[in-house]
Amino acid sequence: MNLRTPLFAALLCLPLFACGERPQTNGTASADTTLGQKVREATDKARKEMAEGNFSISSEGGTKVEVSPTGDLLINNTPVALNDSQRALVLQYRQQMMGVAEAGIEIGVQGANLGASAAGEALKGIFSGDTNKIEERINAEAAKLEASASKICDQLPALMATQQRLAAAVPEFQPYAKMDQSDIDECRDGHVNVR
Repeated sequence: MNLRTPLFAALLCLPLFACGERPQTNGTASADTTLGQKVREATDKARKEMAEGNFSISSEGGTKVEVSPTGDLLINNTPVALNDSQRALVLQYRQQMMGVAEAGIEIGVQGANLGASAAGEALKGIFSGDTNKIEERINAEAAKLEASASKICDQLPALMATQQRLAAAVPEFQPYAKMDQSDIDECRDGHVNVR
């Protein structure tokens, strides 16, 4: 990883968190930076909305497709008639989609923390002249972030299998079951795009 670009970007973000203090960890393994805390607060609200509200699957071509917390499949706000086994598949699909979204949210928080930490480390490096060790530490943290991101990709094969079973069981859903192997391959190549 070339450190120059991320370091420059992190330095540009410095005003966003320069006035804040690093929170106390109270012995926890993960401590958010001030910026990370702000991002986490915003994402906690998004998590709550996801858990309690309808989960949007598609709005392609003007058609709105959602899944409710109770397993209703809604197409343009109209519920699709489902039997118990279909509803169970809808709920499984919703849960898996939420798992992918949750992982993405957590990566966003980790990214904010990494940016803040990288900026702080860059400043230390400027004043100490010890940029090699700082680059190593930042690269190690970036590698952890990449490993977390790969966990999204690990969830996609099961999600695709559920999506295919749901499309087979509920014909109304079939036009919206667009995930295929190329999405999984792109994710593993570093380009997450779940449809």
